[in-house]
Amino acid sequence: MLKNDAAEQQNLQHALSDISDKLDRVMDELLPNQLPVANKVISLHSREEDHENGAEPEGEGKVIEAMRYSALGGGKRLRPFLTVESARLFGVNPEMAMLTAAALEFVHTYSLVHDDLPAMDNDDFRRGKPSCHKQFGEAAAILAGDALLTYAFEVLSHPRVHADPNVRCELIRSVARAAGVRGMVGGQMMDLDAEHKELTIDEVIRLQRLKTGEMFAVACEAGAILGKAPDPMRARLQRYAHDIGLAFQITDDLLDVEGTRTETGKGVKKDTAAGKATLISVLGVERAREQALTLAQQALNHISVFDARAEKLRALANFVVNRRS
Repeated sequence: MLKNDAAEQQNLQHALSDISDKLDRVMDELLPNQLPVANKVISLHSREEDHENGAEPEGEGKVIEAMRYSALGGGKRLRPFLTVESARLFGVNPEMAMLTAAALEFVHTYSLVHDDLPAMDNDDFRRGKPSCHKQFGEAAAILAGDALLTYAFEVLSHPRVHADPNVRCELIRSVARAAGVRGMVGGQMMDLDAEHKELTIDEVIRLQRLKTGEMFAVACEAGAILGKAPDPMRARLQRYAHDIGLAFQITDDLLDVEGTRTETGKGVKKDTAAGKATLISVLGVERAREQALTLAQQALNHISVFDARAEKLRALANFVVNRRS
């Protein structure tokens, strides 16, 4: 049952912070300060390999700086959290789960960098600081986003993620689908086309399921893929993630209407100004809030089979509908 238990939420915040700190360390090593890539513990390359490939730090330096600025800039890290916690359900090696989580966070960060561009959502701030294109220019932001996306698949293809190449291929295929035209990219295009256009409730739900829900779903599915979980368990996690992803998006839209830039770390009241189609624009604030609560409850029902092992995933369902940032 949904609740807003203070102790549960405090424990969740500790878990989110712990995974975020570990993720930042992994991403910091995966994204070097300069090229050639140092031969660190989890580095995907060796110094010799980069010399053989003729890598030079000068040309790529600005792009790498923009990648690090965006990827290591904080955030809720919900998708990595979902990957690590779903992987834990099936006894997956923590390093494998964290590398996979880092790859998913690179994909998510690329989407934020591109979404903030003037041709898209035109946001000047992200996570309480200037957006990537405001800090480095539009060209560097586009290239940094491209580099983060492509690097994610390089990470997922590495044997450190999983010894079984079939598992790695399945991860790559699932993430590519969720991030592409049948997922996040398709949803973003629908979102842009929907400005100043009335959509039905079903159309808005489909838009947001593609734009946000598919990446939430693959984050959960990734842990199950790593653990070679049976299809029924994977399906439960996918449905859970789809529901909290849509609930998360509704809460995001509510914060755009009711929140402040201090709370959210980005501009607010932009959806209404842009004429964007959201469940709030279709249902109104109170009915949209009720819909988010219903989705969160559905999410809890999907993972009931995991008992106490899914305690943190249950706490996350409560968090997404009660957050203020």
